[in-house]
Amino acid sequence: MTDFTMTTDADGVATLVWDVKSKSMNVLSLEGWGQLEALIDQALADSAIKGVIITSGKPDSFAGGMDLNVIARMKAEAGDNPAKGLMDGLMRSHAILRKIERAGMDPKTLKGGKPIVAALPGTALGIGLEIPLSCHRIIAADNPKAKIGLPEIMVGIFPGMGGTTRLVRKMGAMMAAPFLLEGKLSDPKGAKAAGLIDEVVAPADLLARAKEWVLSAKDADLVKPWDAKGYKMPGGAPYHPAGFMTFVGASAMVHGKTMGVYPAAKALLSAVYEGALVPFDTAIKIEARHFTSVLMNPSSTAMIRSLFINKEALEKGANRPTAPDQTVRKVGILGAGMMGAGIAYVSAQAGIEVVLIDQTQAAADKGRGYSEAILDKGVARKKVTADKKEQVLSRITATTDLAALKGCDLIVEAVFEDPAVKAEMTQKVEAVIGADCIFATNTSTLPISMLAKASKRPEQFIGIHFFSPVDKMMLVEIIKGKQTGDVAVAKALDYVRQIRKTPIVVNDARFFYANRCIIPYINEGIRMVAEGVEPALIENAAKLVGMPLGPLQLVDETSIDLGVKIAKATRAAMGDAYPDGAVDEVLFWMADQGRMGKKSNAGFYAYDEAGKRQGLWQGLAAHYQVRDDQPDLSEVQQRLLMAQTLEAVRALEEGVLMDIREGDVGAILGWGFAPWSGGPFGWLDIIGAARAVEICDSLTARFGARFTTPKMLKDMAAAGDSFYGPKASKAA
Repeated sequence: MTDFTMTTDADGVATLVWDVKSKSMNVLSLEGWGQLEALIDQALADSAIKGVIITSGKPDSFAGGMDLNVIARMKAEAGDNPAKGLMDGLMRSHAILRKIERAGMDPKTLKGGKPIVAALPGTALGIGLEIPLSCHRIIAADNPKAKIGLPEIMVGIFPGMGGTTRLVRKMGAMMAAPFLLEGKLSDPKGAKAAGLIDEVVAPADLLARAKEWVLSAKDADLVKPWDAKGYKMPGGAPYHPAGFMTFVGASAMVHGKTMGVYPAAKALLSAVYEGALVPFDTAIKIEARHFTSVLMNPSSTAMIRSLFINKEALEKGANRPTAPDQTVRKVGILGAGMMGAGIAYVSAQAGIEVVLIDQTQAAADKGRGYSEAILDKGVARKKVTADKKEQVLSRITATTDLAALKGCDLIVEAVFEDPAVKAEMTQKVEAVIGADCIFATNTSTLPISMLAKASKRPEQFIGIHFFSPVDKMMLVEIIKGKQTGDVAVAKALDYVRQIRKTPIVVNDARFFYANRCIIPYINEGIRMVAEGVEPALIENAAKLVGMPLGPLQLVDETSIDLGVKIAKATRAAMGDAYPDGAVDEVLFWMADQGRMGKKSNAGFYAYDEAGKRQGLWQGLAAHYQVRDDQPDLSEVQQRLLMAQTLEAVRALEEGVLMDIREGDVGAILGWGFAPWSGGPFGWLDIIGAARAVEICDSLTARFGARFTTPKMLKDMAAAGDSFYGPKASKAA
């Protein structure tokens, strides 16, 4: 079965249709490349064909990007020299796109070519935009849901099939920067306004307008600006006064945002800068070289694996148990505070009927008002229509009446983190809901198996841990209690898919998975403060290794009094085995000073009256005297990374975490674990198990048993294995 087909009408216009039958959205394979090139060759050679329309057989999209197996095959087919295989494969791809661009024209006169137009019914991403960029005109259907752009930077690579070079030469470095360096996506009208595409027409007129353009195109319409004599880059080339300022600023901006740990951004900027100094065909070779370098970098491999392949697999139900469809139609949410209100919003936004319960009508209405406020912002920014706002709000019933929960097939309890309060609500609600309704508790610390004791149906009781703010955080942690059944797990997974978030499923244990790893990170930072390590060194070490927030800023964001509560509860549960007394001394002292974090405008950081961070609080270093002998940057970074990573390994070792894919994806989406590494297991694979054991042994000797190497990691080092290597499995 072919991915590309071509038909020619009576007027000599060929329509080349891209339709990968096995996919809901087109992706380009190696076989597809060959088919596309053969049809382009056929069209250019056939004197009866006057021009070509390249479009999609999918009604709402053109293409979603490249099949990532293409990269793997290019590497594999090159044997011992994968870099050469990638470079050769990329240059073959560039030759196909250049063939489309030149379209048979005379290389000297630039005349005699055949017009080729891209007609986009909808979404065009990655190679799905790079192919159109090589065409002579891009016409898109007016489809507001469509997304057009080059998002490769978000998964650790950059547009390496000519997209980088063509977009910069089309728009200039400054105008292209948001699309290349930030992966900005636009709807068709926004893409036209930015200069990304040429026309937007009504969907019904798309092919007719494309044909009209083909039949009216002149020789001059087919010559790209960069192929025309006297071409000058918009905004100026690097040695032009204006261009010089752009490139200097871009370099500083990229380093400031990436801290030098993301290879793709630096490589992209290098490809743009170097490519701007030479003719187009040389620039393409430069782009291909930098792209090959990025693809050979283990960081990019790890990011693609976690943020694209594994994330997508988890969202599609990779670990869903066998059970009938559990689509949620009506959800009851208990508690209309910040968390419950956020859950209500994302549920209603997904088309689910919502009953939002609280003790008073005023509190319930306030929770519904949270959704209204978000939607009002969307209306003001013209992202949401008034009709859409009313549709979403009409799905939320705010009430104090538990009887309104009748007919719900899922309950999400989000009341105060108190076992007695949760138990009371569980019993009251189970007296109202149907026998098949699944009951989920939203908790970040309380054991699910303990909370399930209040339920008459523990097999239908499950934990769903949302991260705050719910409307922005993409991860949802699903926790199985000891008696939780498969239907409850399937219901939770299907619900998370409905609200367009990424799920991970873990077994019940103290702090589950995410908080189990976050807390040691925060604690290690606080422990270093007590040791006299310069607070600025702690925070900057974290950022320089790719963490979005330093541990001190993170505890400010989550609140110091919450840290105190968790510490007290953990100490009570663990007794003499409690390991974090040194941390508590700092945390409790901060609380005694009334410094509760960002919410009180006073924490490890100082804040102005508007709540804006003003830098680290000077009183911290005054109370915990800074040592004269400060540790090396690498030592601080190793402590901060290993504090998290070893907990991830222990969670896998103990069976709390059941799949390393969930461990890596959950770490990046849940608390921002160094995305460049692909997650804690990805990082261990990058440095190697043997090196990890070496680091752990050194840290254990100097800082204590919390850095003791887990047996799983020791065994892996001894055997020369890795988590994602040939012998890797979901869990040991």
